[in-house]
Amino acid sequence: MGSPKLILASASPRRRELIARLGLTPDAITAADIDESPRKGELPRDYARRMAREKAETAASSEGFVLAGDTVVAAGRRILPKAEDEATARQCLELLSGRRHRVLSAIALRAPDGTMRERLSETVVIFKRLSREEIEAYIASDEWHGKAGGYAIQGIAEGLISRIQGSHSGVVGLPLYETRALLKAAGFDLA
Repeated sequence: MGSPKLILASASPRRRELIARLGLTPDAITAADIDESPRKGELPRDYARRMAREKAETAASSEGFVLAGDTVVAAGRRILPKAEDEATARQCLELLSGRRHRVLSAIALRAPDGTMRERLSETVVIFKRLSREEIEAYIASDEWHGKAGGYAIQGIAEGLISRIQGSHSGVVGLPLYETRALLKAAGFDLA
């Protein structure tokens, strides 16, 4: 008997690439269109978990398991936005320059019967102190567009990061260790 049906609640090409590293191809992809605004006073961990759960619920199906995730960049208690314009990306990079921050990557797996399994990966990332020229060169790369905290670790920004402690794949957008554990517990056939 093969693995159960898997629905990925994300249109992110990065998440599709990451899930493929586990030897899986989703049977369907359903982008979960939800309000991603943090609630007043909501802490980064709680926000990441809530987003993953809400995405899994929105894409819920009786046809199979729904895997959803959310990645949050947090500087202290502050949730950094997804950079949609240069000004936001620049502000994020200036804030992160020379300091540590956390990347919280939450995943939720909703079973056809409605039960939910969840995991959270927390990674510490430290950027080198960025010069004005380095920030402007990164802005010119356009890699930051749509990325939480204004950067993509899987690109040029990796050369600006002096240290990472935790899950590299979690910073990219799907913590593979935690994802594998959830899927195995749900009965997926993984090597």
